[in-house]
Amino acid sequence: MIESRAAFADLLADLAEVGERYAGGEWGLSEPGDVAEGLRVVLHQLATGIETQFEQDAARPTFRAMVTPWRKALGDNADARYHDAPVHPAGTYRVRGRTGGAVYVSFTVEAGAEDGAFPTGTVGVLNDTGFDVAPDGSFEITVGGPPRDRAWLPLAPDASRLTVRHYWEAERSPWTPPLPDLALDIELVGGAGAVPAAPAAPTDASVAAAIRRMATYVRSRTLESIARPGEGDPPAFVSRMPHVFPAPVTPGAHALAAADAAYSMAPYLLGPDDALVMRARWPECRCANVSLWNRQLQTFDYLRHPVSLNRAQAPAGPEGEVTMVIAHRDPGVPHWLSTEGRPFGLVFWRFMLPEGPIDAPTAQVVPLSAVPEAVPQAPGSATTSKVDM
Repeated sequence: MIESRAAFADLLADLAEVGERYAGGEWGLSEPGDVAEGLRVVLHQLATGIETQFEQDAARPTFRAMVTPWRKALGDNADARYHDAPVHPAGTYRVRGRTGGAVYVSFTVEAGAEDGAFPTGTVGVLNDTGFDVAPDGSFEITVGGPPRDRAWLPLAPDASRLTVRHYWEAERSPWTPPLPDLALDIELVGGAGAVPAAPAAPTDASVAAAIRRMATYVRSRTLESIARPGEGDPPAFVSRMPHVFPAPVTPGAHALAAADAAYSMAPYLLGPDDALVMRARWPECRCANVSLWNRQLQTFDYLRHPVSLNRAQAPAGPEGEVTMVIAHRDPGVPHWLSTEGRPFGLVFWRFMLPEGPIDAPTAQVVPLSAVPEAVPQAPGSATTSKVDM
């Protein structure tokens, strides 16, 4: 059997195993809808592997979308666009792009993600305070190579991928046409002799290696990196107790996290006639939002339902506090987040470049019928929905 066919057979076997285990009882899934969502994320991971891993190389990299509204994984975000590209620690890269109206742009270097593996950590970060942005939103930075005073991000010996984050804080989703022009481009400009390049044309060996990268990518983001329910120690920003949010903290070197952000996450658990009333104070920061995820860390459908809110969509009231309501049905008050009928989900708060400590959001379960009395009504207020953005 030729090498590529053997790798393809192994990929099919891996997908069967991942589908059986990750979308099954071993990861606490038994209800048909939960199993279906488990299989859905496996296919999303496979699609992302095809997009970002199958035909990429660090000698001629290109930025690819890590997630989209129809291909979600690992904590995506309705107010952001994420791209990444492979890099080699011996290379020097010139990166150009545009902010596209984003209020926050950053680059992080992921370590240990060679050949589809899950990153071992974040080993470098550069946000837009560290490089110049022209009036038209364009910028240029250097990644790797000799140190520079500004607009430079070093590559650690185990550097493997470069992640770009663009965040918006507006009433419209950045996925609503017309899409922002980010014009992202990456080019190897130094160290070419030390950076392995792909062959001129696909070979049996190169296609086999690409297929194996995809298999590793899917396994490493399911069976090998996502803890079974109740196992492992969660990060400091993660609560396992429903409706109890930890104080937001920075993630440190946590893989695939923005090192200059603060996070707080807790699950929700609601009956059919329940609502969760959340109160928070938006801190001084570059941008902030709250999103609903399923247990596979995928956002709910933000193109069709109100499942995410930022400060532009949910401004604080006169006392500096904002109140939001998570419920299965529209409670008739501003700042509703729809569960889409899911009794269980995750609530994730993000605060980019925060200044000083952040108060932990609070939450209380009330009957849906009691929501109008529990939520302060500002004069002229109206419900906010992303459906028509």
